[in-house]
Amino acid sequence: MSDQKRPPQSQDRQPGREHEMTPQPQSEPRFPGAGRLDGKIALITGGDSGIGRAVAIAMAREGASIAIAYLEEHEDAKEAVRLVEAEGREAIAIAGDQGDERHCRAVVEKTVERFGRIDILVNNAAEQHECDDITEISSEQLERTFRTNVFGYFFMTKAALPHLEKVRGTIINSTSVTAYKGSPKLLDYAATRGAVVAFTRSLSESLLDRGIRVNGVAPGPIWTPLIPASFDEERAASHGSSAPMERAGEPNEVAPSYVFLASADAAYMSGQILHPNGGTIVGS
Repeated sequence: MSDQKRPPQSQDRQPGREHEMTPQPQSEPRFPGAGRLDGKIALITGGDSGIGRAVAIAMAREGASIAIAYLEEHEDAKEAVRLVEAEGREAIAIAGDQGDERHCRAVVEKTVERFGRIDILVNNAAEQHECDDITEISSEQLERTFRTNVFGYFFMTKAALPHLEKVRGTIINSTSVTAYKGSPKLLDYAATRGAVVAFTRSLSESLLDRGIRVNGVAPGPIWTPLIPASFDEERAASHGSSAPMERAGEPNEVAPSYVFLASADAAYMSGQILHPNGGTIVGS
């Protein structure tokens, strides 16, 4: 909750490693669970670190077992599994590229093989690359960012849908404040986050008659591995200072939004986006 700048730091790989960050992001829930997700099975992409890890732990504290899909951050994934198990719930971690549709099908198959079903899908994994000028964004980068941040959400949803239909499950998509206010140095990333907002709203209308709720969360500047992996040392150190609250948020300040949307407390909500963004006022 500190408003102090963090030490300058950067990482040279996307989407970043949490165990290399100083200080470590705050992932543990701040309050006891209330059993709101007892017996549920949640599949969380990007669940090894950052917001995804905090969501995994928070859902575990509320009673859910967790499948974590991640790229290649094996040490982070191992720690995320340990933290879920410390909440008394089962967890598995599955590595691979969610931009590959075959891998997304395999993730779902492994989750169902282990837990028997899927009740909650959290599409969260993403990448971003800072660039000052649109002319410097290569076609390869543009396609890579959309493949991870948009195609992967489609692929994972398609694979999980037959299982979600059986249990009248729920889907929660991570978008970003940049979808609403823009970002001059994250043009392709912001464009993908806008696409996720439209995807969320359209998918909600498409799936309501199947009993599946679809919502999203649009975080503001949050202290996650994506930050030192995206920006230079000084930019990472001052991350969040331009928010109205003048600080970056912590992952455990965002995770409750996902828990709420996954729970019966949100039974009358679909097609909506929640905004834990440090006070930035945006159109919903």
